[in-house]
Amino acid sequence: MAAARLRSLPGRALCRHILGPVSLQRGYRGDSPTDSGKDVLEIPLPPWQERPDEPLETKRARLLYESRKRGMLENCILLSLFAKENLNRMSEQQLNLYDRLINEPSNDWDIYYWATEAKPTPAEFENDVMAMLREFAKNKKREQRLRQPDLEYLFEPPR
Repeated sequence: MAAARLRSLPGRALCRHILGPVSLQRGYRGDSPTDSGKDVLEIPLPPWQERPDEPLETKRARLLYESRKRGMLENCILLSLFAKENLNRMSEQQLNLYDRLINEPSNDWDIYYWATEAKPTPAEFENDVMAMLREFAKNKKREQRLRQPDLEYLFEPPR
């Protein structure tokens, strides 16, 4: 095709001419039955390991950090606010359950969907901590949860 003709084509037509029959649609594909999944790169994570000898204060500090640094904003907000409200009153057993909940699943979206009840929680994660997280996610007090809590609360006396 002549250069003058190419210059006169609208953007989409030019793209079709250069790229051929490539789909230029944008948006979420979801669980499309035609999706081969070949374009998905799954990075294997090291398996979660319980830390039985970790001191409780160290565990609380680590879980607070891990609740804040999730890799997806939805869980950063949800889990950091949940941690602020609950970590200091959790028993050692509950801390271990929470540790497993936020660190064993390889997909953060799973945790979010379980907490918001968009998907059923697998039996191995169905426990009192998951119930606490689901209840917290309902936000019955209608609090504005748009960002993570500041860390100043760590230096306040316990309530």
